[in-house]
Amino acid sequence: MRRCLEGEPEAFRPLVEKYQKVLYNVAYRMVHDHEDARDLAQGALVKAYEKLGTYDPGFQFFSWIYRILINDTLNFLKRRKPSLALDPAWGDTAKAGPERDLEARELSRGVRTALMSLPVEYREVVVLRHFAELSYGEMSAALAIPEKTVKSRLYTARQRLAGILEGWGNR
Repeated sequence: MRRCLEGEPEAFRPLVEKYQKVLYNVAYRMVHDHEDARDLAQGALVKAYEKLGTYDPGFQFFSWIYRILINDTLNFLKRRKPSLALDPAWGDTAKAGPERDLEARELSRGVRTALMSLPVEYREVVVLRHFAELSYGEMSAALAIPEKTVKSRLYTARQRLAGILEGWGNR
């Protein structure tokens, strides 16, 4: 990052290689669309490059670029306003073979749908913790909120997800 700030444009390439995948994964978990996630991740990288002059080296680069991505993603979600229907009942998971594979895919889809049904502030902490595998401290820095708030939101998000998934299991 220091080399980028000193005017060496080629030094940005390793940053792209390091963060492109995690930015894509975060965006995908937020918008649940591969093309949109790819566009959002690339857009965040382009914006970061264009705005290098505003980067404060006193902060971690990931926290800065993550904030760019989240702001763009939240704006995207506001424009899109998706309406998601919850999947129907799950069935007996004791079956073997293709039925079990189908049910595993349905469960995965159900978890994704449940995640997408959460308010954005809860969804983003789940995504950062369980998909981007950030620590509470990293999440706090990336979201610009106290670590206690991160823990509280994550607890609430998990409770809401459990409630949604439990409700589906009773169908």
